Amino acid sequence: MNLRWMKWTGIMSLFLLMFNRASAQQFHQLTVNDFGGTPRVDARGVVAYTNCTIDFKYQASRQDGGYMLNAFVHLALNTNKSWLDRSRITSSQVLAEVLKHEQGHYTIAYLEQQEVLREIGKTRFSRNYQYEAMNLFNRIDAKYKQMNTDYDDDTQHMTNRVQQHSWDVYFQKQLQFMPEEGL
Repeated sequence: MNLRWMKWTGIMSLFLLMFNRASAQQFHQLTVNDFGGTPRVDARGVVAYTNCTIDFKYQASRQDGGYMLNAFVHLALNTNKSWLDRSRITSSQVLAEVLKHEQGHYTIAYLEQQEVLREIGKTRFSRNYQYEAMNLFNRIDAKYKQMNTDYDDDTQHMTNRVQQHSWDVYFQKQLQFMPEEGL
């Protein structure tokens, strides 16, 4: 009986290790191949659109009178919904600028994913953990939705090169000094 318990514990430990590793996602550098969707006709001058979604799931475990959540926060780049109006790309330089701008949208989604992982990992929840977890996620999601809007407004969809450069520097610093996951 004791041997079975040890095997089961070992298997569960491996599963949790794999589960935690699945949440650690690598940053993705966008390429033209990431844009497989059809450009919108009513895009009002927008040359490209990057569509990302974040899948948020968790398991709760009771710990010291509260609950800790083991979260899986998956960032998906939806290439079938992301599009690039190739008819408006007139040179390799324009393509590079468009990809750099769209990289900013992906970076915002990546920063959101990483913040959700960090905050879930360091938060101790009450028995009301479902409500608290969704509140935490919704608060962070609203912050990054606003950042996405500010990014497009400030850069005027990449046409304001000074503001685009400012955001590029901001993204580089955020990625460079990103705290370790779970801290």
